[in-house]
Amino acid sequence: MSEDIDKKKSNEKKWTDEERLELAAKLDNELDEYINSLEKKKYTEGWPEDRWQEEMEKHPFFMKEIPESGEVSPLMEGLQQLKYSEEDNTPDELAANYKEDGNFNYKYKKYRLAILSYTEGIKTQCKDDNIRAQLYNNRAAAHFMLKNYRSSLNDSKHAMKLQPNYPKALSRAASCCYYIKNYDECIEFCNKYIAENGPNAEISSLMTKAILERKQKQRIERLKNKQEETEKKKEEKLLQAIKSRNIKFDFNDKKIVDMKNLEPQIPQLAEHRVRIDTDDRLIWPVVILYPETMQTDFIQNFHENTRFIDQLEEVFTEPPEWDIERRYNLSNVNVYFEGDKKTIHKVDINQTLESILKTNGFIVKAGTPSFFILVANSDAEKKFLDNYKSSMTL
Repeated sequence: MSEDIDKKKSNEKKWTDEERLELAAKLDNELDEYINSLEKKKYTEGWPEDRWQEEMEKHPFFMKEIPESGEVSPLMEGLQQLKYSEEDNTPDELAANYKEDGNFNYKYKKYRLAILSYTEGIKTQCKDDNIRAQLYNNRAAAHFMLKNYRSSLNDSKHAMKLQPNYPKALSRAASCCYYIKNYDECIEFCNKYIAENGPNAEISSLMTKAILERKQKQRIERLKNKQEETEKKKEEKLLQAIKSRNIKFDFNDKKIVDMKNLEPQIPQLAEHRVRIDTDDRLIWPVVILYPETMQTDFIQNFHENTRFIDQLEEVFTEPPEWDIERRYNLSNVNVYFEGDKKTIHKVDINQTLESILKTNGFIVKAGTPSFFILVANSDAEKKFLDNYKSSMTL
């Protein structure tokens, strides 16, 4: 058996750095093609470690078995020769070999290949904590170069668990925390580094930046909280004003008014939710419908103190383009609203919007009061009213 192993080892090809680099370049290109063939998903924190083995074993460098066809490409054959046999090496030896492969790829900026090699080394579950710590630390370095800062931070923490006083892992962890805007932990790592390893200009500079960024972040958060608090008070004031007016809403049998219920469902009015002014008066978005012509007007700011006739005068200042016969004017139209139980109500346009909204039977639907305008005594008006038959309220 020993002779067979020696013979097998003597037949293994000895790779020069140039050959390894050429092969690594081919592998890197193939890895690019493989990654591009994967399902496209949002990529923010590096590859999930719980899927490393599943995904990477699909790639020739990490295949556990030869394809069923038995055919092996020259590239795959070379890769399999680079991958050391588990039969001929102890876990510690395998881990060291994979670390060497990872370091080689890292040296030539093949960071993804380096990550794969370090991962295989970690999977050997070798008993040497120093080697395991180096594998995690080196993989953290490769992740860092790819800007996978959270993955790099996780690996740095793993390295420090295995080797508590690990300056490289500690400094990298601090940098990762800075880039993911976790300034508290960044400062904590910097202080720990200085306490364990003495003063360091780079670490001190990083800590200074983290302190300044944390202050800026805290200031922004305070302003944000203050704005949210102010906005919340405005919303509470608005809801109280609406409730005090006893205005009815159609919320699918929901009786509690909240801000979500007040959001206009019409795109043209989406940015014009009912609001309250400095005098505690309401300003509403309003929809005007013209059933005869199937036209619509959108009034973004209808003050509740404004009489309906005054708002209509503004609407009809210039006759609508579709009103070719100029039939729609203040002296020639009637205004209606549809109330509960499919009733129709005629509006006294000399009233203010507030008075109309308080009218018995008026319901605000989808956060937006709506009205119908028809030419008085026209066939269209008669047909429109016939649809409501005896339910009309004058």
